Amino acid sequence: MKFGIFLPLELKDPIAVRDFVQAVEELGFDHIGFGDHVLGVNPATHDLGGPYTHKTVWHEPMVTMGYAAHATKRINFVTGIVILPQRQAVLVAKQAAQVDVLSGGRLRLGIGSGWNPVEYEALGMDFAARGKMMDEQIDVMRQLWCNELVTYRGQWHTIVDAGINPLPVQQPIPIWMGGWSEPVIKRLAKKGDGWLLYCDLELDGKPAIAKLHKQCEAVGRNPAEIGIQGWVIVNKCNVAAGERQKPGAAELRSPEEWLRDARAWKAAGATHLECWTTWGNLYTVDEHVKLAGRFLEVMSGL
Repeated sequence: MKFGIFLPLELKDPIAVRDFVQAVEELGFDHIGFGDHVLGVNPATHDLGGPYTHKTVWHEPMVTMGYAAHATKRINFVTGIVILPQRQAVLVAKQAAQVDVLSGGRLRLGIGSGWNPVEYEALGMDFAARGKMMDEQIDVMRQLWCNELVTYRGQWHTIVDAGINPLPVQQPIPIWMGGWSEPVIKRLAKKGDGWLLYCDLELDGKPAIAKLHKQCEAVGRNPAEIGIQGWVIVNKCNVAAGERQKPGAAELRSPEEWLRDARAWKAAGATHLECWTTWGNLYTVDEHVKLAGRFLEVMSGL
């Protein structure tokens, strides 16, 4: 199993981001996860819940990965996750290809449909159509990544004898999907290279994995072809609460609990595991890196 780490939301300064990605590469992590939201909403006027507000820092993932590519040599990048249907697929294909070129083929593109209609409205995209649109977007991007010229006519995309340049190192770039709803599982079985399963393993993860196996059987695909990335949250936070954490949420869970979670994910078939140190009242690179190093030490007992 490969170990990665999520870029902490507390690291606002670009120098801190650079120092963090270099430090976790030196520690030996396989990948860095980059979150994505274009807009945050004011909870005083939008009763949406969700894991973030307008006060939450989200570095734009494509730009940040380009920056990180220059600062690193080996570590891989995964978007966890890009809200694809609120973006133009052709532009995302171009941006992802550029990141892949700059990093020498170190990108996994994690995609999802999101949950925030305010963000969709602001970007001029159709929230209600996001699932169906994503199916077409995946096809468009893969064609653009693997062909010099593309002609495509779909419901949302029209390309006539045109292509992106430069093409990515990986043709195609691996597409990993987030979420665990029925439509996501069906899409994953047909089109996905991997699964970003950011959920409670016992409550949601194991039932979803069982459904994926059945869906793969239905479409004639070996589920072993689909990677699974789980997570270990090292503190007691509720990621979905975002800024609105309860008292005590920053308290660390025990290393024994980390290891228990990792063993459970491994037994469930996870190929990757991501460490989350965010929402732990840690505001410096050194604090996050120290905890990340401790995480890897504990994982050596897996």
